[in-house]
Amino acid sequence: MAVGWFYLSFYALCLLGVLCVILTIYWMQLWHGGFAWDGTIHMFNYHPVLMVVGLVVLYSAASLVYRLPQSWAGPKLPWKMGHAALHLLAFILTVLGLVAVFQFHRRSKIPNLYSLHSWLGIVTVFLFACQWFLGFVVFLLPWASEWLRSLLKPVHVFFGVIILSLSIASVISGINEKLFFSLNNATQPYSHLPREAIFANSLGMLVVVFGLLVLYILLVSSWKRPEPGTLTEGQPLLRDG
Repeated sequence: MAVGWFYLSFYALCLLGVLCVILTIYWMQLWHGGFAWDGTIHMFNYHPVLMVVGLVVLYSAASLVYRLPQSWAGPKLPWKMGHAALHLLAFILTVLGLVAVFQFHRRSKIPNLYSLHSWLGIVTVFLFACQWFLGFVVFLLPWASEWLRSLLKPVHVFFGVIILSLSIASVISGINEKLFFSLNNATQPYSHLPREAIFANSLGMLVVVFGLLVLYILLVSSWKRPEPGTLTEGQPLLRDG
């Protein structure tokens, strides 16, 4: 029963993640003219899409690798590598999302990093980079002792949840900020709740539901990978055959 409920939650999460990405692309395509890597507003449109894909969906997928029952038996190494690779892909897409917005700001002579949304986003990306580096150095490379890994594992898990929460907050504040900038004219003010506002607000709520479901799956104790006792637990990357 527990396994069935896990897979039901997992597949619901997959559906929500795909919907979040598709709806973000649709929003940028329908109301903001689509995409082009040219420094214009169409380059900016990559920013929300890449942030949702990288910072929310792929980051969450990487975080949930060890919740899959298949990861509980056999060598841990392939799952470690999958966990690290998904996080690295998420980070690369996130950095591309930052490049898109900074290039647009530079060309349009718009100041960078002045809003609460931008502060949240930069702090999140900085913590993400530190988290990935710490995980790679301590949990994959062979130099770290079992004692050090045991000491840092709760810190690693804690900051994983913090970064996910900050990612959700960054995306939500970004959606809201985009709407305030876009719907500031007399014919379609945000306060009149035009179609774009309804759509984007709904997208934001969907992202929140997605994040809450990820946190739920991460926090259910019976779905966590069993603690040590196997030879592969804590085995460093470079010593596996």
